[in-house]
Amino acid sequence: MLTLCVRNVLFRSFPSQSSSDAVQLTVRPCSSSRAQEEDLHQTRTLLRLCVDRYFLSPGEANMELFRRGMSCRYGPLGTELRRNLLEQWWHSVSRTTAQVFGINTLSSSSGDTATGAPRKLNIVENEHIKQILEEKEVSKDLLIQKIQVLLQRSPTGRTSCLQGALEQFVPSLELVNRKLPFGLAETGLCFQPSGGSGCPGEVTRASLVWFCSARASSQWLDHWTRQRLKWWRKFALSPSDFSSSDVPEEELEKAASRGVRIIYSFPWGRRRWRRCGTEETLSCCGHTEEIAPMCSFVFQCRDGRKSVPHVISVTANVDRGALAFLSNSLQTLKKEDSRQRLQQRKVLKLHPVLAPVKVALDIGRGASVELRQVCEGLLKEFMEAKISTWPGYLETSAGQLNTKYDEMGVLFTVVVNENTLESGLLQVRSRDTTVRETMHISEIKKFLSRYITAADNV
Repeated sequence: MLTLCVRNVLFRSFPSQSSSDAVQLTVRPCSSSRAQEEDLHQTRTLLRLCVDRYFLSPGEANMELFRRGMSCRYGPLGTELRRNLLEQWWHSVSRTTAQVFGINTLSSSSGDTATGAPRKLNIVENEHIKQILEEKEVSKDLLIQKIQVLLQRSPTGRTSCLQGALEQFVPSLELVNRKLPFGLAETGLCFQPSGGSGCPGEVTRASLVWFCSARASSQWLDHWTRQRLKWWRKFALSPSDFSSSDVPEEELEKAASRGVRIIYSFPWGRRRWRRCGTEETLSCCGHTEEIAPMCSFVFQCRDGRKSVPHVISVTANVDRGALAFLSNSLQTLKKEDSRQRLQQRKVLKLHPVLAPVKVALDIGRGASVELRQVCEGLLKEFMEAKISTWPGYLETSAGQLNTKYDEMGVLFTVVVNENTLESGLLQVRSRDTTVRETMHISEIKKFLSRYITAADNV
């Protein structure tokens, strides 16, 4: 679906491809043409691999959306990667602090918002606008009046999850016995402001809105900054590529006193400010009376003083996060083969928890019917243990399967052969080391489960 926008109005009929805070992947002219070529090569290699290995659906427009950190058409592996990332984000905010609760609010609402917040994006069918513009003998003032009436009656699309959490603040007070602090978490699609281009796009947001006392707001912002940066680095192959920086005062949202960005340093682009993408933004937004007067609530403290809750907003761009981890995990390794020819091996060393496929099942030499039956039995076991498995034994042509699996980020390849039928032994190849080990078939499920669990607990 394409979107056509006039100022702050969204006409839903065809997709947008623009973002104000999108990651800038355009390679700047630099003094060295070789450096420029390397930047272009890295960008093309990553995007081509994402399409070839089922992370993205093909198409230049779709790849452009993805590299700008926008929601796009994901392939099967990309969908699973984003789902794993969302799940880990949710666990990190809801399981580390007891008083965080999930909510689900509408991505669009009709009429005025409950918070009294100003409208930012109106959703209008383009046919209605077209009918008004095609009316004959209508004065300019009347034309403007008709469009204003249409906008007032049109639903609004959210640009963040903050307003939805503010609307749920007062109803959630009884749940926490009217005590601070507590948080409300939500994930979902939001519209990304156009940044002057006139066409907003969709992004997948993960949002935590933390309500606390004014006195503790700065400490809580520091706490969540440390926690969130640690979380992003946990899944990175090169943790130092993720860092935090303060938001300049002139870029702070209205009523916000402080802000912090967690950024990822992309390999393309030679100027740091051109190659850093904001993965998550944390803001001390001020008290509820400043943000949404209709949602404010005054607490009566034990000493008789009144306190107005302050808000800490934590917002992540999940689409850009997926791009960051794919970029961070891609390695191109060079080595000579037996004929002293230089070979390149591309491998996605995604964190075991994020990897869309944990294990691939293949068959070696031997009776194919019996080996397939063994693979089907293992596949059932792995699925029951919630270990995502690629049924490689169904491939019509074996080809360069290890190359394919490395580029898919598959952790282990399990090969069932004639020795498995005789002794129960099978071969297990590691993605990260390429070492092949022999293991008994009764131990493989336990081994994989322990490996993934250990990586998650690091």
